[in-house]
Amino acid sequence: MNLAFVESPVQLLNVLEWVHTQGGDDPTATTVVVLPPVDPMSRGQLRRMAELARDEGITVRWQEARGESGAPLKALRALAGLVRRADHIVIGDPFSRYVQLLLTLVRANRLTVVDDGTATMEFVAQLARGERLTRWHRRGRTGPRELVLAPVTATARRRFTPTARHTVEVFTAMPVEAPPGVAVTPNTFAWTRARFGPPAIGRGADLVGTSLVETGVVDPVPYQEAVASLARAHGATRYFAHRRESVEKLHALEAATGLEIVRPDLPLELIARRGPIGRTIVSFPSTVVHTLPLALAGTGVNVAVCDIAPEWLRATASPRAQGFLSGVTETARGVQRLTSTAHA
Repeated sequence: MNLAFVESPVQLLNVLEWVHTQGGDDPTATTVVVLPPVDPMSRGQLRRMAELARDEGITVRWQEARGESGAPLKALRALAGLVRRADHIVIGDPFSRYVQLLLTLVRANRLTVVDDGTATMEFVAQLARGERLTRWHRRGRTGPRELVLAPVTATARRRFTPTARHTVEVFTAMPVEAPPGVAVTPNTFAWTRARFGPPAIGRGADLVGTSLVETGVVDPVPYQEAVASLARAHGATRYFAHRRESVEKLHALEAATGLEIVRPDLPLELIARRGPIGRTIVSFPSTVVHTLPLALAGTGVNVAVCDIAPEWLRATASPRAQGFLSGVTETARGVQRLTSTAHA
């Protein structure tokens, strides 16, 4: 049995893509456990993705592990037997402390990590360097919680290291250089292209939002100014919000730019593939500058990416932020580069 753990809509989409690449494998041999976050937009997208997964014959189990007191331990007890019986574990977020805790129960000798967006690039790089697993936008401080969870993280780190009896695969659309022994399987979004589209294409442009303000990386003022400038330059009328963007920020963007704010009910790869979509899609450095060219291959849609200028970063941003965001842009294939200085 394949057992997958997902915490975001994109992770579930990439589990569907992974199942599609398995060829002769029966989709009913895969069970997906959804560990939903608390924000309503993510939960809504996850429910829609769960419907698509069930349509493919995959078993989906919705397991609350956050929110109310005692939920994490209750979920751990409920999932323990399932985890121990699995032959193949598939996870979407190797940085998740809860997933790392579940990995301490794993007996399977096969582990696959599917894309969680650009975080996959940082995960593989840290794995190759033998570093502690830390999200790129965190400043790396070690607090009491991290000290308590250090043994759990260390055990998970060993699970991500292949041995003679334990295989590790990374299923990704990102440009990565995996350490020796880790298999890399390209995610070409074949399932998405087979199930959706091709889309109707309009004449104008669409903008794609980012949660860099919400994660404390970018200051909101230059971000709003850049969005307004990009909208004018490219004739954009719609702004596809990231699922973690705040309502207050989106209201301010709408008032300042006149853009129609769209809060998608599915990951943008599926929204774009269903259409209608603009002839040009403009994004800041994010996952979609790598995934949309694959999902929209052959449609004639142009994907453009606008760099993040150093002066847009908050003083509290991680020292790694500028380098990481530049790497996301520089390694994207088949996209148009837009300089941030033109939109400062």
